[in-house]
Amino acid sequence: MDELLEQFLIEGRELTQQASDDLLALERDPSDAARIDSVFRAVHTLKGSVGLFHFAAMGAVLHVAEDLLGQVRNGHFVADRPVIDALLDCISCSETWIEAIAAAGSLPQGADEDSRRLQSALKATMARDVAVAHAPATTEDPSWLPPFLDRAADAVTVTRAANHALVALRYTPSSDCFFLGDDPMALARAIPGLVAFGLSARDAWDAPTLDPYACNLIIEALSTAPVDDIRAVFRFVADQVVVIEVAPGNVAATSIEQPQGSGEIATRTLRVEAGRIDALVDIVGELIVAKNALAHLAAQVAEKDATLGRALDASQADIARLVGDMHRDVMRVRMVPLAQTFRRFPRLVREIAGKLGKTVNFETVGDDVEADKGIVDGLFEPLLHVLRNAVDHGIEDAATRLAQRKPASGTISLEARRDNGQIVVTVTDDGAGIDPARLRAIAKTRGLMSNAALAALDDTAALDLIFAPGFTTAAAITDISGRGVGMDAVRSKVVALGGRVTIASTLGSGSTIRLSLPQAATVSTVMTVRVGTDRFGIPMETIAETARVATDRIIPIRSGEAFVLRDATIPLVSLASLLNVAGAPRATDVKLLIVASGDQRIGIEVDGFAERIDVLLRPMTGLLSGMTGVLGTALLGDGRVMMILDLPELLG
Repeated sequence: MDELLEQFLIEGRELTQQASDDLLALERDPSDAARIDSVFRAVHTLKGSVGLFHFAAMGAVLHVAEDLLGQVRNGHFVADRPVIDALLDCISCSETWIEAIAAAGSLPQGADEDSRRLQSALKATMARDVAVAHAPATTEDPSWLPPFLDRAADAVTVTRAANHALVALRYTPSSDCFFLGDDPMALARAIPGLVAFGLSARDAWDAPTLDPYACNLIIEALSTAPVDDIRAVFRFVADQVVVIEVAPGNVAATSIEQPQGSGEIATRTLRVEAGRIDALVDIVGELIVAKNALAHLAAQVAEKDATLGRALDASQADIARLVGDMHRDVMRVRMVPLAQTFRRFPRLVREIAGKLGKTVNFETVGDDVEADKGIVDGLFEPLLHVLRNAVDHGIEDAATRLAQRKPASGTISLEARRDNGQIVVTVTDDGAGIDPARLRAIAKTRGLMSNAALAALDDTAALDLIFAPGFTTAAAITDISGRGVGMDAVRSKVVALGGRVTIASTLGSGSTIRLSLPQAATVSTVMTVRVGTDRFGIPMETIAETARVATDRIIPIRSGEAFVLRDATIPLVSLASLLNVAGAPRATDVKLLIVASGDQRIGIEVDGFAERIDVLLRPMTGLLSGMTGVLGTALLGDGRVMMILDLPELLG
């Protein structure tokens, strides 16, 4: 039973999310038949799963929701705003109940009362007179019907002699119907007034691609029962049934719904506990360290025995290749699309905007970008806080927006993209923007900085005040904001994930919050550089090229230095000065890394280059988690820990 409950919780979360996605899509296009079918199936499947357990309150709500969706499918109701609102309330409560079941194994207190409230709201929605006309009948003659009538000629003759009307149906069960709780043969046995029955295969039984777990049946039948009675039997699988009234001498189709089933083999997935994958990642990380240690050992052996050193080096190269392949495959298992988190926000933004009396157009871009599951899951809380702020503090009310010649509805976009091995997530709104002067005034009132320090801040630095602990611009405490849990919580969460967060804003035009995070704890190729007696790693993707420049070609420019490379003047910065460490005296030839910073190239002076190595990059944790300019650390083959630098951040 515990395994069944665990499976229910996994599928329950997926089904409620699917239903939420479909309902929000129907709000934009109420006539989307595919979405109507999808949300109906999600609620139907969830109701069936709930029936395996003693969660009567939840099952009762889902049963009424299913009835309402059935009316929408049959064309008796339009999926307008009241219908969507009632169903979303049901789905939202179902999500809450699922999490309560996961935590305590039972529905929370008050579930019965909530169930009665939701049922009343759903039934009240169904009581509205919003009937719509049915689609006009078509006279299309399906190719399957004449052969079936020929095979059932005796039954047709007898029925006609008794002056009974005939209805033909063709039921093509979905290939995964067994996993959805459907029993095609039980439905066939329930057909009222059955006078003829046919059973055939969609695909040949000896087909090489036949899936033994997929339904391969086609069910055809003739009945003397009214069409509505037959449809009632198949109301939960109406998208898979064609029902046709057979008139004397011709075939007139009163309603034809194309079945979904096509006989394809369903994709197989294997659910594995995340902890087991994490253990594999740790093992691969240790293998990478051991591989680097072997390379270090091979170099030492080569100094004493060149032949043995070459043999050991060749073996080390094979091991390195296999470890790299293994790591990539393991990390692919942990990679999931950001859609798993992004798809939870449209309904939440809609609910927040509704509470505030605002209308918001919410857009998502790049939800197919993949990242480590830990990153994807960890993004939900900080992004929710950022989006809540965007709706509450960013987007103005309709009257204010119209007075400023803006559209009455605000726009918030959530976008993700890849950038040099990192995931960049931005939240942009077209709202009021942030006033740096107001931030300075609030910081002064709260005593966060001295008056002199505040006066010295430029507007960009003043915007960063929003990340100060406890800082809030809310005038009053509500259930949405003003409780002292500010953007500092966002920064803390993002830093804990190994990322960083920045803000940009234009007063009157809107704001953009930018979150940069590692795609995963991954193997990176770095160049080892020396500064004084210390060694640091620089990711290869940030290095455009390396160069050596004679000292006499370096020229002073104001308070800095520059050099000319291929007719272009490039500013020069010492890595020792960026890190505030002691470097070696400058040699006759200056060793340089050429990196890109925005639209400009910059030369970074180092004391020496070393080998290129593959390392398992681990984000900084604990007291060092907020260290500027450091991507993480790596364990070297000789046992030392090397810091991997973030040059773009060091350069600002």
